[in-house]
Amino acid sequence: MLEMIPESVTALLGRPQYHQNSEIEVEAGYIFNSCAASMNGNPLFWDTETANHLTGGPIAPPTMLSAWFRPHHWRPGAADERLALQAHFDLKTYLELPEAVIASNELILGAPVRLGDRLSSWQVVRSISDLKKTRLGLGRFWVLEVVFENQSGEYVGSDSYNAFGYVRDAETGA
Repeated sequence: MLEMIPESVTALLGRPQYHQNSEIEVEAGYIFNSCAASMNGNPLFWDTETANHLTGGPIAPPTMLSAWFRPHHWRPGAADERLALQAHFDLKTYLELPEAVIASNELILGAPVRLGDRLSSWQVVRSISDLKKTRLGLGRFWVLEVVFENQSGEYVGSDSYNAFGYVRDAETGA
């Protein structure tokens, strides 16, 4: 495992990467399926009159922000595997930390996501810690932020992930 963080990795800090446009527009079918799966009966998402009154029209549940970017494992013309949070998997490789867990996640909301929106996103590595020893093993914490905008460039939110990448402790097998 690397004791020092390579300069090529520290150069990623604060730099937007993996710019992506959602492959689908925000649409009611996904919203209804998500609400049904989570038993979310909020009339804001089911009733147009309620949505018009409260938010000036139908919106997607804020918790669906990342749903518009979840890659299908296959699509026509795709040549390789597609992963959400690619910057996270890159850090695991670059830092030689084969295991990782998401320790916490924070969703920050901006403008509402509306039917017909086409969203874009990018990922930013915000920080990487020094080596830390935990019950899981020896590794590093990092913070990765995914920023989302609508087709007008308006900020609609961000997802911040605090991850711990590590090498399992050989003694405990943890």
